[in-house]
Amino acid sequence: MLENKNFDFINNAIADHNIVLFMKGTANFPQCGFSATVVSILKKLTVEFHDINILSDNNLREDIKIFSDWPTIPQLYIKGEFIGGCDIIREMYENGDLVELLKDKKLIN
Repeated sequence: MLENKNFDFINNAIADHNIVLFMKGTANFPQCGFSATVVSILKKLTVEFHDINILSDNNLREDIKIFSDWPTIPQLYIKGEFIGGCDIIREMYENGDLVELLKDKKLIN
């Protein structure tokens, strides 16, 4: 994998926080519907998560896509593992897989 300061930042963020959401805007003020959807799901599950606004740094916006090999934002990481974007998170929430994953990772009861 390429080395750059943003990759270090991304690695540190996902190492330091159990749940990280790279998104457009912030958890309190999402800047796109897809990011708002994932924030809403995480809030419904009452899990703590760390939000990172990729709109504040265009290089970070591009580098997270390279880092994850995933072309879209938002991107959710749980316990260091890339889970997916909005459609995947919504589907996992609707079919119960997201709750099971959070239980398996001991992030909810």
